Parts: sequence; structure tokens; C-alpha cells
Amino acid sequence: MFAEPILRYDQPLYRPPSEGRNLIIQATIGCSFNHCTFCSMYKAKTFRPRPLADVFADIDAAARYWPDAPRVFLADGDALALPADDLAAILDRLGASFPRLKRVSTYATPINLASKSVADLRRLQAKGLRLAYVGIESGSAAILNRIRKGASPATIVAGLERAHAAGIAISATVVLGLGGRQLWQEHIDGTVDVINRAPPAYLSTLQLRLEDEVVDEFVARFERDGVAFTPQDDEGVLGELERLLSVIDPKSPVVFRSNHASNCLPLAGTLPEDRDNLLALIALARHGAPVIRPELLRGL
Repeated sequence: MFAEPILRYDQPLYRPPSEGRNLIIQATIGCSFNHCTFCSMYKAKTFRPRPLADVFADIDAAARYWPDAPRVFLADGDALALPADDLAAILDRLGASFPRLKRVSTYATPINLASKSVADLRRLQAKGLRLAYVGIESGSAAILNRIRKGASPATIVAGLERAHAAGIAISATVVLGLGGRQLWQEHIDGTVDVINRAPPAYLSTLQLRLEDEVVDEFVARFERDGVAFTPQDDEGVLGELERLLSVIDPKSPVVFRSNHASNCLPLAGTLPEDRDNLLALIALARHGAPVIRPELLRGL
């Protein structure tokens, strides 16, 4: 591969676990929204697009060291915030620089997707943008408001439907524990509704873990109308996971994963085909089988 100095990354650099072996090109710095109260990823950064000349220079440098790269991830938090013409130019440069390129992917917010036309998304898909990672977090309007997501369930569904119409696959994440012990059922039932209305190709869970610097803001906003936030323990999270998988009934198959390091119980399967097997594993965990990930092995 190549050493870090060859590419001019603005640290910290985040990417989905499944992109760990792929080339990362930083098209933007930070997150264009950056107000979600549970997230600390980009708090130290001010969002800005990188000059196209700098992005192209990184692409050219990477191509000299890894000309056969088959996949590229566009960082930072939501490169899809860029204008469609800029993204098209980046995708064109990638396609010309990597003859074996099969897929370009990026993080995207629901607002990114909902603000671009299906025609623009189709143009980007035709140039190689095949996958977008979208944080749904929750399908409950109340929870989305409490975490200051900047999107409603309707906005999320609209964004996912636009991506689907354009042929861009969605890898969506939801955050178990986001409603605490008081609002967990509202959180999960709203999430199920969104997934059933606009099924992503891939669905994964994170388990809520708040960094110290965001705890106070998260709790204060959650509790501003008098509803206390009591964190879920593993048993509560397993209950959320059980309800999520029991009720989801997607119109098309959804590949499900809970293998991120934050999760107490790693699971993998396809819904609805593997529903019974996944629920059986949850039942084993709830009855004391030694399948829970030790706390010391968990993290963000």
C-alpha cells in the first residue's frame, strides 16, 4: 500500500469498517451538519470542501502507488454534500486513474440525498458511485429531534427512495440504546417503520456509547421536556435488537449486521430469511449463553 504522507489526510480520519482495506480519498473535511448530540467524530473540524486540485493531486499520487485499487471511499463525513458537478469531476478522475475501479462509496446524510435530484444521483451512479453509508440512527421523530439529527422520518425515507431510484445502494445504521430505557420502544418501532417503507441494501446497528465531551449536551437535550435519559444495559439492548428483528418486514432482502465493535452481540444474516436464526441467538444471549462480547473488546 502507501504511507500516510503520500495522501494529505486531515486527521482524524473515519471510515466504515468495511472500507478498511480500500483506498480513501478525502474530498471534504468534517461533516456539513455536525450537530448530532450523540456524535463526537467531527467536533474538532470545521466543514469545508477540499479544493478540487488537492483532491486530484491525491488521486494522482494514490494511482502511482496502487494503480489496481478496486474500491475507493470518499471521506470525510458526507462528501455527498458537494455539488453534483464537483462530485462528477472527482468520479471522472477516479475512473480515469484506476482502470480496475469497481465501486466508489461515501458517507451521506439524509439531507444530502434529499437535496439532490434523482437525475443528479443517477449521473453520479453512472460514473461509479455505487454505495452510500447513511446514519438513520432512529425512525422516531421524537428521538431524531432529541438527538438534533436535522432530519425527520419523512426526510430519511425520501432520501433512501431517491438513492434507490438512482441505483445507489444504501448501507444504513441505527443506534441501539438511543431512546434510553424510557423511549426504547418508540425508538425501535419508528425505526422499523422507516426500514419497512424504504429498505436499504444493508442494515447495521451501533450500540450507543457517548464520549465524555458530548454527554452533557446529549442528556440535556434529551431531557429538556422532562423525560429522563436512563442508559440501556446489555439486557435492554438485546430487547431492542429482538424487537427490531422480529418486526422488520422489508419489501426486499436486507443484509443485516451487528458486528461493529460497539455492539454487545455480533450478528450477521439476511432479513427476513435468517430472522429465526438471529432471534434464536438473541434468546441464547438473554438466557446466559457466553456469546456476549466482553466490555474490554468494545469500542467506537
